Amino acid sequence: MSVDKNFCMSSYLAFRYIERDGMDFYEGMRHSNIQPVPENDKTLVKTALEIDSSIQKVFDGLNGKKLGIMLSGGMDSAILASYMRGADAYTFRFLGGDLQKEELSRAEYYAKYYDLKLHYVDIDWKIVEKNVDAVMKAKCAPVHSIEPQILEAALQAKSDGIEMIVVGESSDLIFGGMDQLLAKDWDFDEFAKRYTFTEPEVVLNEPVDMYYLFERYRQGEKIDFLKFMDDVFSVESSSSYLNAFGVANMPYIDPYAKLKMADALDLYRVRHGEPKYLIRELFAKKYPEIPVPNKVPMPRPVDEYFKTWQGPTRPEFKKDLDMSKFTGNQKWQMWCLERFLNINEKS
Repeated sequence: MSVDKNFCMSSYLAFRYIERDGMDFYEGMRHSNIQPVPENDKTLVKTALEIDSSIQKVFDGLNGKKLGIMLSGGMDSAILASYMRGADAYTFRFLGGDLQKEELSRAEYYAKYYDLKLHYVDIDWKIVEKNVDAVMKAKCAPVHSIEPQILEAALQAKSDGIEMIVVGESSDLIFGGMDQLLAKDWDFDEFAKRYTFTEPEVVLNEPVDMYYLFERYRQGEKIDFLKFMDDVFSVESSSSYLNAFGVANMPYIDPYAKLKMADALDLYRVRHGEPKYLIRELFAKKYPEIPVPNKVPMPRPVDEYFKTWQGPTRPEFKKDLDMSKFTGNQKWQMWCLERFLNINEKS
């Protein structure tokens, strides 16, 4: 194990996780990322019907468990709800900021369609502050902005007697839902800039160059962006769920996680209005009466939370940063990183 705070700060800002195993912020810490599902453990699927059958087998193996589902207004969790008639569903509802009424109404529709007992998980800044330290302590690193709210949902479900939570987190990556990142064959530098969440050199006084990770996937002036996303995004995203549910001691399962498309992703279809075309087809079978919804990322009103935040003040950060130039998600990263450093460097 090595300690390199500057590396860890830069990696978190660039990729939202510490990319290099064995590298940590402080002595005595050991961050851990989720391990990808081995290729030989994945089920190859060609059609929507094969996805349907494979997911049903997962649920058949869960008989006897009291299940809950994290239900959003999107396709992935809506499909999973169809196998869970009568179960408990947990939907985020944000107090203050954009409440995303359209997404809430879709989640309510799905729950009613399959007789789910719908529970709202009310989230505001106080809930975020209450939970953020626990998920950072468990991860030994600053965290994604979804983790405090996932923890809140897990704790609420646990208090209701739920034994396992079902999520649909992996579907976007597996079935071509990341349509903006799949929108074209990227030039190397263009993709590196597009994928970097917050540029360390813009924010930190002692940044570490993170381009080495992109270089692994270089193909001349282009980049193998599909493999980059399979290797990098999958670990970053899934580790957030692993960590938050782990803090709550709540088992969870993602029925999509062990699936793999048997045929190469049809980028033409993705780029011409059909992201996740197999999932869209399956959704239409499960809900034939309604249009297929557009992709909606898990909401978190970070723009509202940080609209008046003046920025970080610790010496690791550059002075007089113009906060108007950063998105709410980037402000979250700076705020969370500073809080993590403060907690772990108390005198």
